[in-house]
Parts: sequence; structure tokens; C-alpha cells
Amino acid sequence: MLDPRDGLAVTPSPSPSSQGHLPDQLTEPADPGLQPERTVLAWGRTVLAVGVIGASFLRWVPTFGPWVVILSLVAALTSTGIYLTQRRRYRRQSHGLRRGQLHADPLAVGLASLAVAVMSVIAVVFILVSGR
Repeated sequence: MLDPRDGLAVTPSPSPSSQGHLPDQLTEPADPGLQPERTVLAWGRTVLAVGVIGASFLRWVPTFGPWVVILSLVAALTSTGIYLTQRRRYRRQSHGLRRGQLHADPLAVGLASLAVAVMSVIAVVFILVSGR
């Protein structure tokens, strides 16, 4: 049986009163090979989105001057960093899933979020300083 909340396989167990067990104890992932692939695809979409945003910042050069290239460079560095760490992240997730010790990667998520926040702040500063 699948638990729709988290995609884990569950095995129905006898009622708690008869055996003293919790009902529906989680046993193993329903799709042991697909979770890392879904994560890789999500990071791939992030690389694409940040890259497109970085390229679109170049359209601001005529309006805000050559300093806008800084935004594109931050976006390019962010996309490149995510792309270069993908293989290591995938390998770690695959091995962790097989061992039953899968851990999130909060540093990667935090750094990607920080990069987007930095790009946003720089963009707002450009807009406010230019008075447009």
C-alpha cells in the first residue's frame, strides 16, 4: 500500500490493541530509484531558470548601464555551481537511499536561496539608484 502523503510503502499491521504496534508502519520507499532522479530534475530546472534570468538581466544594460552585468555574473556563477555539484548530490542521495540514511542538503538549498536574494537586492538597488 502507498501512503499518498510521502510516497512511502506501508504495510498494514494489526490493530494497536491486539499487537501493541502502531498502524501503518513505514517500511521502505515505494520508488527507491526515482527520488534521486526527481531531485536531479528539480535542480536542473533551477539551473535553467537562473540561467535564463541571468541572460534576461542583460536586457537592462541600455537602461541601467554596464553594472547590470554583475547580476548576470551572479546568475551564471549560481547556475554553474549547481550544475557542477549535481553528480555528487545525486550519488549521495542514491547511496543514502539504499542505506536508509537519506539526508537533505540544506547547504545547497540555502546557498541557492542566498544567491537569488542577492540578485534581487542588487536589482532593486539598480532600480532605486537610477530613479526609474
